[in-house]
Order: sequence, then C-alpha cells, then structure tokens
Amino acid sequence: MKERAWRPGRPLDVGLVLAPHRRGGGDPTWQRTPDGAIWKTSRTPDGPGTLRVSVQAGLVHGQAWGPGAGWLLDTLPSLLGADDDDSGFTVRHEVLADVARRHTGLRIGRTGRVMEALVPAVLEQKVTLREARRAWRWLLHRYGEPAPGPAPQGMRVVPEPPVWRQIPAWDWHRSGAEAVRAKTIATAAWHAAKLEAAATSAEADRLLRTLPGIGVWTSAEVRQRAFGDPDAVSVGDYHLAKIVGYVLTGRKTDDAGMLELLAPYAGHRHRATLLIGLTGLRPPARGPRMPVRDYRSF
Repeated sequence: MKERAWRPGRPLDVGLVLAPHRRGGGDPTWQRTPDGAIWKTSRTPDGPGTLRVSVQAGLVHGQAWGPGAGWLLDTLPSLLGADDDDSGFTVRHEVLADVARRHTGLRIGRTGRVMEALVPAVLEQKVTLREARRAWRWLLHRYGEPAPGPAPQGMRVVPEPPVWRQIPAWDWHRSGAEAVRAKTIATAAWHAAKLEAAATSAEADRLLRTLPGIGVWTSAEVRQRAFGDPDAVSVGDYHLAKIVGYVLTGRKTDDAGMLELLAPYAGHRHRATLLIGLTGLRPPARGPRMPVRDYRSF
C-alpha cells in the first residue's frame, strides 16, 4: 500500500467530483463504503490499481494498491479537480446562483484514462441507462480483473485494450450489447495507444471522431471525464437539452436551443450543465419513456 495526504487550496466536495465516474449503483469500478470513503479502480499506464479516497478535517487522504498505486496517488489532485480553472465562469441565470453558492466544492476532475471513459459511454449510446449499466457490469465481471488490495467485494479493474478486441460475439450478446456498439468498442481498442497519448481535449476530440460509431455526444462524455473539459457539451443526449431548456426558460428545447442558451457560458458550458443538473429541476414527463430492450433475447 502507498499513501498520500493532500490539502486542497479551495473548497472541495470529493463525492460530487468523483460522481461522474460512477456508472450506476453496482459499478464494479466505483464504490462508496459506509465509512464515507470512495474506492475507485483504474488501469493506469503502470498497470491495475485501486484507490481509496477519504477526507478528514479538510485533508484528503489517498491510499492505493497494485502496480498502478504510485500513478494513482501522483494524479490524485488532478482527479479531484486541482487543475480545474473556473476563474472565467460567471453565473448568468438567477436560477443557478443559489446552486453555485451551495456547491462551492464542485470541481471538474480528470482521470487521464480515455478507454475507461470511452467503453461505458459507447455502451450508453441510444439505449437506456439501465441497459448500458447492466452490460457494463456483466463485461467487467466477465473480463475485468479483481481489484488489487483490500477493495470492497466485487470490485474489478477494466480490461486491457487487447481484451476488448478479443471478446467474442456471443459474450457481447450475453452482456446485452448489440453488434454495432461491440464493433465500436473493439475498433477503438485497436487505437487505444493513440487515444491515451492525446495531449489535449481538442486532440482527443479529433481522434475520437475519426473512429466509426463515435460522434459528438460520445466524444464529449469521454473528454468530460478523461480531460476534465469544462466546455464539452453532451450534444445529442436524450434528456439534457430538455432539462437545460426547462431550468433556464421553463420550456423544453432541442440541441440547437440548448447551445443558444449555453452560449453565454462559452468555455464552461459543461460546468453550466452540471449546475443545471444540481438544481434538481426536471420538465414534466408527458411522453413515453424510452423502452428498455434486452438484446440478449434477440
């Protein structure tokens, strides 16, 4: 085990910062234990690792296990948003002012790991979160490796890129992921080294969107997490535009309308959507829900 203590220079809500990396309550890579600590696994450039993060008296304590332990502790401040510069962000809508005051510990962290964000994002394409998270859990339990150290039971580390490339069609089917998403992930895995080497969010966006099956939405979801990009808007999201329109104007809108509403937050549009989400406001549900499909029965 390796350890590190770090004192943030400003307010920090660790749970809020790490929440975007959690893919549902049963995510094998992310758990919160009864003592309040958050456990997260990662496949670092040095190998698999498990990270435990806790806070005591304003001091962040990191403990890590496995070959990637040192890397995880070295990058702990970045993961928790130490590099997040919100100095150019100004709240432009009164409805967000109170939220911003109540959540001064909101930061956008970065993992520096593209494939870990890409695979679950692809699994979430054009399906319900329930479907996507079921597939994520199944694949991690089948092909991930046990988390190093005394991690909570059932935690796993995401597979290496060659493993994603070699998953047979029948196991993709058993997970609930149809051939299109399976092929997108396998293709991205062939280019994993280049994707992981991207130096900036803009470079990652360019590389990601040259790959078949990866568009604006998937690229944004990846860059928000891997690069901590405060301006990467999830255009094409099934719910986001409606929520943004409703919270800021009282009316639902489409992607074009959302981008117009977010224009005053240029450079921080993703940050603005995070605050919008924290209002808890949602438009009334009048239309049919997206149906939950089970590709395993096809």
